[in-house]
Amino acid sequence: MPNLNQNQTFLDRIGIPANLAWGYFGVLIFMMGDGLELAWISPFLVDEGLSVQQAAFLTTSYGVTIAIAAWLSGVLVEAFGPRKTMTTGLVLYLIGHILFVGLAIPNLHYELMIPTYALRGFGYPLFAYAFLVWITYRTPQCQLGTAVGWFWFVFTGGLSVLGAYYSSWAIKAIGHIPTMWSAVLWVCVGAFFAIIVNRDKFELEAKNSADNKLKELVNGITILKREPKVAIAGIVRIINQASQYAFPLFLPIYLADQGIQTTVWLNIWGTIFISNIAFNLIFGYVGDKFGWRNTVMWFGAVGCGIFTLMMFYVPQVFTGNIFLIGLIGMLWGACLAGFVPLSALTPSLVGDGDKGAAMSILNLGAGLCVFVGPAFVALFYDLIGTQGLMWLLAGLYFAGAIMTMFLKLPEQEVEIEEKDRARSVV
Repeated sequence: MPNLNQNQTFLDRIGIPANLAWGYFGVLIFMMGDGLELAWISPFLVDEGLSVQQAAFLTTSYGVTIAIAAWLSGVLVEAFGPRKTMTTGLVLYLIGHILFVGLAIPNLHYELMIPTYALRGFGYPLFAYAFLVWITYRTPQCQLGTAVGWFWFVFTGGLSVLGAYYSSWAIKAIGHIPTMWSAVLWVCVGAFFAIIVNRDKFELEAKNSADNKLKELVNGITILKREPKVAIAGIVRIINQASQYAFPLFLPIYLADQGIQTTVWLNIWGTIFISNIAFNLIFGYVGDKFGWRNTVMWFGAVGCGIFTLMMFYVPQVFTGNIFLIGLIGMLWGACLAGFVPLSALTPSLVGDGDKGAAMSILNLGAGLCVFVGPAFVALFYDLIGTQGLMWLLAGLYFAGAIMTMFLKLPEQEVEIEEKDRARSVV
């Protein structure tokens, strides 16, 4: 792991490891290409002739492979290194995307859409999350919170901002299908910068035998028993974004009854994630200064819990007040970024040999968010309604705050034990 010294570059001073700068840029461009269709693929396919249920199942199949690839990303880095893992993600994305756009969509061949779009889902977790593991290995611990904050900045900025803005222009200029074809160019450009132009060296203990590589994969499961704190971190990571995937399914309906039309809600939702992107950086820096665990617990979990409830009650008190409801949403999005230091905290809970496995569990939590949020809506909406769901999601955040209390770094546990021994002597 590199050491900070007096010859820091400007990038180092703002929290981006200079040795990985091209990798960050590559992830930004890759994610722009990967996510350019996410905001419009379902309505486009419905307009082309699919049912809403078919489009939803297609997205679900995509989410399944995202979760699997997210778990695999860390252990594959341990076994094969980040460059090979990221290249694998690129290749799987290209194969799935070319088959999906070239063969499945033109003929509305639904039986082919499912496996090809699912194959495409392996791409970005293996590419982007492998780079996140690379960051955790090659960044000094005192800078790690800010470094992962920048990762989530470029990840979300590419996926949710640049991809959406580019699509809004490209669809009008060249059409839906050519826009999807252009994704091939963007992901290849991103991969070129992150894998080839990025010259940082990543060295691990040699694991050339098949048995050793298999052990690394198994380690991605057994670490849950050996390091229970990693399992807790994985659960907190699921809680982090569960509401993000639950809200769009029922909150617009509720807000429409409170005088906020769906088109206005979409603008509020977009503003929420502009706030989120900005605070990804801020809370990365805050985490390094205030403490990773404290930042996740108070700003992330408690903050999200409070503003989740406010997003239900404020529209009732201030009916139709777009500005105030938008402000509450932005504060909720900001607190959502309060979980960013979890990506620095989790690998620091274990030794160097288990960092990849720990990140695999954290990345799995990031993938499972896609299922847990909608599952809560499907299971409980008819039983407890909007108010009950908002309290359920807020309760998850408060439970996450309690769980985060147990995520103490090894040196913190040693310090606590020494204090306990000193008290017992007295």
